Amino acid sequence: MASSTSVVLAALFANGAIAILKFVGYLLTGSPAMLSEVYHSVSDTGNQVFLLVGIKYGAQDANRSHPFGYGKAQFFYALLVSVMLFGIAGWESANHGWHAITNPEPVDTGSTVIPVIAAEIPSVWVNYAVLIGAILFEAWAFAKAYKAIKLQMERNGWTSIREAFRKSSDITTLTALTEDTIAGAGAGIALAGVYASRVTENPIYDAVAAFVIGLLLMGFAVALAWENKRLILGESLPQDAETPLRDAVANWEGVENVKDFRTVFFGPQKLVVTADVAFDSTMSTEEIDDAITAIESELKTMESSVKTVYIEPQLLGAVEGEAEGS
Repeated sequence: MASSTSVVLAALFANGAIAILKFVGYLLTGSPAMLSEVYHSVSDTGNQVFLLVGIKYGAQDANRSHPFGYGKAQFFYALLVSVMLFGIAGWESANHGWHAITNPEPVDTGSTVIPVIAAEIPSVWVNYAVLIGAILFEAWAFAKAYKAIKLQMERNGWTSIREAFRKSSDITTLTALTEDTIAGAGAGIALAGVYASRVTENPIYDAVAAFVIGLLLMGFAVALAWENKRLILGESLPQDAETPLRDAVANWEGVENVKDFRTVFFGPQKLVVTADVAFDSTMSTEEIDDAITAIESELKTMESSVKTVYIEPQLLGAVEGEAEGS
């Protein structure tokens, strides 16, 4: 939880500072790509606020109305982030870029007076400075998020970011990493578009850069929404990680049969395990209780995400009788 919070706070600081720089750059130069980047950074800043709200809300203790806690709140707020990323940043950027493509305006080759240094410099250099600064800020935020996801990869044996994206339940860190990646790429595309338009004196490159940034944002927003959907609906642990847990129960001394074994995430790194377990009919109630306690402890040791375990004990004969009756 602390790791996710630090990642989001780093992204919030970076995006807030970048949004201000980009807006100043747009006011001074009127670049379409720069305006797209303003939309992008403002959206990202708001998104980090949503993620922080999700972390705080999701940290509430379980109660009668929410017996498994509020962990899924992070999935919900991350879903809102993907909608905002698509609807505000992506759509507005693409729409503005398309307008600039169909209604091109002459490239600004003038100069801007910078009050702080009381000097007049070409306007395009303002864009260069802002975008390079944005790339540096995003690289710092990306490094924080990548370090957090890398720890998860090492802990779970995942071999690639793609696998982590598909299997991780820490959607908050995943969202921050995705946003930082897109933001850095977007700033790079905007820089290339501004530079190309300046060199060729053709506004189409700047406009196309804005349009491409919008498409990039919408594409990643859809991917994020899909990942949140799987977790909100209640996804289980991946089969390659769930099988060892089931085998540990099935091979436990005194266990004759595991009729049902299920896992489901109720929050980032918060896994609930349920199992219907048939014990040897010669075992006493006390022996079964001790076995259940030991199994619960072993499952939590094997998989750090396991927070709650429910084992329904049954005698083997009773389980078989039910199966025959059904």
